[in-house]
Amino acid sequence: MNFIVSSATLLRHLQNISGVLNTSNTLPILDNFLFSLKGNKLTVSATDLETTMTTSLDVQSEEDSAVAVPAKLVLDVLKSLPDQPCTFKVNRENHQIEIAYDNGKSKMSGYNGDEFPKLPNIENQSTIKISGEVVSNAINRTLFAAGNDDLRPAMSGVYCQFSANEIVFVATDAHKLVRYKRTDVKSSDSSDFILPKKPLNMLKANLTGDEEITLEYNQSNAVFTFNDLVLVCRLIDGKYPNYEAVIPKENPNVLTIDRMQFLNSIKRVSIFANKTTHQIKLKLAGSELSLSAEDTDFSNASNERLTCNYNGDDLEIGFNSRFIVEMLNNLDSDEVQLAMSEPSRAGILTPMTKTTENEDVLMLVMPVMLNR
Repeated sequence: MNFIVSSATLLRHLQNISGVLNTSNTLPILDNFLFSLKGNKLTVSATDLETTMTTSLDVQSEEDSAVAVPAKLVLDVLKSLPDQPCTFKVNRENHQIEIAYDNGKSKMSGYNGDEFPKLPNIENQSTIKISGEVVSNAINRTLFAAGNDDLRPAMSGVYCQFSANEIVFVATDAHKLVRYKRTDVKSSDSSDFILPKKPLNMLKANLTGDEEITLEYNQSNAVFTFNDLVLVCRLIDGKYPNYEAVIPKENPNVLTIDRMQFLNSIKRVSIFANKTTHQIKLKLAGSELSLSAEDTDFSNASNERLTCNYNGDDLEIGFNSRFIVEMLNNLDSDEVQLAMSEPSRAGILTPMTKTTENEDVLMLVMPVMLNR
């Protein structure tokens, strides 16, 4: 198996998929890339058995064969080379790999390509075409709100709901929840599934926003195809909680405020909050918002006043400052609206202006009980 390829081109393709590789694997073969050659087309795959990513590029060759190449070694060699043609020579008997370049060559031991895990077959799949921009926005808006609890695996991913009218992405960890809707993307059949975090992070890293993605999915797997990449992931098995039930419908107390002013004020005040609860208190009366935090263990306290637009009864409510900061950081509207009903019920944060008319973003944050 011999082929010639540009070192920079190969490095770029390998880096696109290398995020799939785990740092510690029980199977040594998973520390490798699979190089699969068919004529002048080289397909490279990386997998952790749950998520598999493949990329294709043109090389100079006329062979058909496969070999598993040590990922860390080949990446380190290519990173240290200036852009130049590299010749790969693989001994089919002992899977020894030689990489020849301008002023030298490197040798490494590979594995038989047949030992590399095979891609799952996707049968009875549904297909939807969706723009990279929609997927990228959905991931950016929701992923931070997904949980990390191993006991509730369903909540550790992003829930996707496709219907004839809209597509919806939801993430929650029981303290905060984000629902992202798009009405400009529709599916021919109604379906739902839960995508794990890792493939979503891989998509986020590789999407530019200009591409069209073909998404195929069935009960157990999803396949994203775009540019020269294919990402296959196993879906999270489990029933997603009824998120609609936790979104309060009546929220008469509505605060409208400049997002950056609100965010910066919370960041400053929360420096003095208790390091365990991160609790800040919002006190609303008339057109004034007072933000305060204190850590009684160390006698630290801070408070700030902001002018705002507020319609509703006088209200005191406590929130975990980290959740509010995360949410405000993931919105890009100049002004935001926080709608509340009472101190013990969730607050609903929404942007005042939409990036696009077809987008609907709702963020929910649970309050914390105020220390009296």
